[in-house]
Amino acid sequence: MNAVSEISGKSASVTLTVNGARRDITVEPRALLGDVLRDVLDLTGTHLGCEQGVCGACTVLVNGEPQRSCIAFAADCHGDEITTIEGFEADEVMAELRREFSACHALQCGFCTPGMLVTCRDIVLRLGEVDETKIRRELAGNLCRCTGYVGIVDAVSAVCAGKAPQKDLSALKPKVGEYKPVDSVPPPVAARAARTKGEEAAPVQAASKDFPNSISQTVALAIAPVDAWELMRDLHIVARCIPGAEIISLDDGKVSGQMHVALGPIKGRFAGEGEYKINDTDRTGMMTARGRDAGTGSSASGQVSWRVVPAGDNGTVVEVQLAWRLTGPLAQFNRGGIVRETVRRLAEAFAANLEKYSMNPSAEVQADVRPLGLFGLLSGVLSSWFTRVVRRKT
Repeated sequence: MNAVSEISGKSASVTLTVNGARRDITVEPRALLGDVLRDVLDLTGTHLGCEQGVCGACTVLVNGEPQRSCIAFAADCHGDEITTIEGFEADEVMAELRREFSACHALQCGFCTPGMLVTCRDIVLRLGEVDETKIRRELAGNLCRCTGYVGIVDAVSAVCAGKAPQKDLSALKPKVGEYKPVDSVPPPVAARAARTKGEEAAPVQAASKDFPNSISQTVALAIAPVDAWELMRDLHIVARCIPGAEIISLDDGKVSGQMHVALGPIKGRFAGEGEYKINDTDRTGMMTARGRDAGTGSSASGQVSWRVVPAGDNGTVVEVQLAWRLTGPLAQFNRGGIVRETVRRLAEAFAANLEKYSMNPSAEVQADVRPLGLFGLLSGVLSSWFTRVVRRKT
């Protein structure tokens, strides 16, 4: 770690050299290197398992040495050279290991493989030819639940055979090809596509540092804007239309309540408090809240903002923006797109409930959202995967 990042308030300016390319990024001071590699730089070859520095799945090279990216702060790596599994294409030792891993059947599900390969490469270069006992001891920090390690040990033994340990530590750094500085993280897909066509890209609103995930929803109502605003300025009505939401108290800009939600097989109840603002002049509102689920120990924070605008002769459109952050055990569902799919369903249910309520305040509204079954889980994961593939190829 060569330098100190510039930290201002809730953000830190960090410069990393990742797989030979310079990356200038702005992240939270508490952002972990593994999350930045995956979620900001879109290098998803680095897998996050235990997120406690135990399993080794997230292992990358930092200045040529293996390091757990799940417990390293990105800001602490300012000025460092980072090599992820994607950065070894020109590395001879890694090429040998990949061939032997295939020949020795050293992988099954593949989740541990990126971190395992990074560690195995370090063993080969640092120790040279060693016996099975030494290899197993060196692999103690990388867990594999599939293979029983036999194939992995055989693969490392085959690559180590006849090799001498490297005395020059600089040799531990992989060859990643010509250095190509990159001024910033690649822009979103829409902006890149517009520039490719020679058009001026419309400004893209980046996700908030406090709430990195967001989704939008519009609701068309067949009532006058003034009547729609009377509904949307009443937070009890808004909460009634959100499946699983319950307001316990409202008092001078402060709100407390709870939210019931099901993520796959796990159900959570987040209880907490927050703040709200109502602007009658602009017909806009915003509520920010924080809560914790005692059952799983997960925490969530979120923000919902809305605006009422006229539409047609005597109609209304309600524009709603939902943003959130999820931490703790339930955050694992955020990576596969499952949380986003659940929030999308909540937003759709809110739209349907609000439309129904606007026509008949005594009508029964949808009280909950059916938990995602197997098809829903796969749909969320595949949708997230497809989005990442398109982003990388655009």
